[in-house]
Amino acid sequence: MTPALRFPPEVLLAAQGRGPDIGLKAAIFDVDGVLTDGRIYVGESGEGFKAFSTLDGHGLKLLALGGITPIMVTGRDSPAVRRRMAELGVVQAVYGATDKRAAAQTSLARLGLQWDEVAAIGDDWPDLPVLRACAFSAAPAHAHAEVRAAVHYVTRAGGGFGAAREFCDLLLMAAGRYAGLFAGHLISLDAGR
Repeated sequence: MTPALRFPPEVLLAAQGRGPDIGLKAAIFDVDGVLTDGRIYVGESGEGFKAFSTLDGHGLKLLALGGITPIMVTGRDSPAVRRRMAELGVVQAVYGATDKRAAAQTSLARLGLQWDEVAAIGDDWPDLPVLRACAFSAAPAHAHAEVRAAVHYVTRAGGGFGAAREFCDLLLMAAGRYAGLFAGHLISLDAGR
């Protein structure tokens, strides 16, 4: 079975990165507005609730299996986000970041990576410094107009509704790893084996 998913060739080329070794090594994700729809539900006792897409979650797992490290950099901190990242096995995460570029730089330094080896997806102004610094950038369909204008690619899906998965699929396809991961899942759903 051949993968049905397609991206324009110029987008795939851009998503290969611009570093000395072609291929991106990590991808930075905002949470609110990318992994969620951006709405924050507040309960009667002040507890916050967020809804996450399982499509996005599986995309993050596939990205890691494909050799691209997912990094979360979010301006908010919540038990819901921490729990979801733990469930997905996302180790590189910064919560409550007021300066997202500085927070991302710390994570990149820890991994021994440079900006030209990294992609990012975000939806609002606080994400712009990260989006402008990395080799390839994307935004969900509903992102702020200034963010959509600044990135290489705007997803068809909205945040919390598959935008992160589309971004992951694009990066894996650009890296030449998508088809192999897909074929592995046709044999077994157990981690692509």
